[in-house]
Amino acid sequence: MEREAMIRDEQLAILRDISQSVAFADDRQGKVGQLIADGYVMKDGDLFELTAKGVTAVEEHASALGVDDAERAKASPERLI
Repeated sequence: MEREAMIRDEQLAILRDISQSVAFADDRQGKVGQLIADGYVMKDGDLFELTAKGVTAVEEHASALGVDDAERAKASPERLI
């Protein structure tokens, strides 16, 4: 799981917020830009959506923390913010 070490907790928090359709403050917008550049998030108009890579990162992190399947299911790519 060396590749997951490259994504920081703050970035994972942003991915989780996007996957759960949680709005976030403007000060986090710049960090979303980096997640877009890294292929974790895509922008569709004014909405952000997790890519398959972003969904995988959230699910793997949740799995590592022992979160149940119902919580991991919330990280679907169809969830928009």
